[in-house]
Parts: sequence; structure tokens; C-alpha cells
Amino acid sequence: VQLQAFGGGLVQAGGYLLLSCAASGSIVRDNVLGWYRQAPGKQRELVASVHTGGRRYLDDSVEDRFTISRDNAKNTVYLQMNSLKPEDTAVYCCNIKMYRHGTRLNDYWGQGTLVTVSS
Repeated sequence: VQLQAFGGGLVQAGGYLLLSCAASGSIVRDNVLGWYRQAPGKQRELVASVHTGGRRYLDDSVEDRFTISRDNAKNTVYLQMNSLKPEDTAVYCCNIKMYRHGTRLNDYWGQGTLVTVSS
């Protein structure tokens, strides 16, 4: 399984960016695609995730500014980030968690993409 992330870059505060991540390989239908981020000197945190069936999670810090969506046919997840703040600056990584009959299988990670928000 491979995940390839696109997007990221430098944007001014108040701006927007779209991240996307495409998963390929042996993808189990029951899965959760998510975005994590890690800022300098901080622990990695879950930003948002979405299940194959559409159930979504958004961290409190972004729920009114970010939107997560997915295209199941393409095994691709999108993170639309609006009203960006300097504190959103981090390396963003996509992740897939797969399940079979309720049992969690391996996780896979994509390469990180840097998001820098200038004030």
C-alpha cells in the first residue's frame, strides 16, 4: 500500500490550501483515511479523518475551517483548509487504517507535505 500526498506550500494567514492524498495497492474497503500534522517541537496530532462510509472526524481546532472528503472510487482523501492561521503551520501526513471484520490491520503513511502559514 502506498499513499502519495499533494498540495501544501506557503500561504498567508486567512488564505486556503487543498491537500489530497491518493492510496494505491491492496486497499481494504473498510478503511479510514486521515490527515495528521506535526508542528516543530510538538507531537503529531490527528487533524481529520473520514471512513469509507462517510463518517467524519475533525479536531476542535479546525472543525469550523477545514473540510475532509474522499472519493472512494479513487481511494483519495482531500483536506480543504480555509481561514488558515499561523498555528496551522506543520508537516501534514496522510494515513490509512484498514479493518477486516472489525479487526484493525496495518496502518500506512504517506510522505509529509509542509504547510506554512505566514502572519
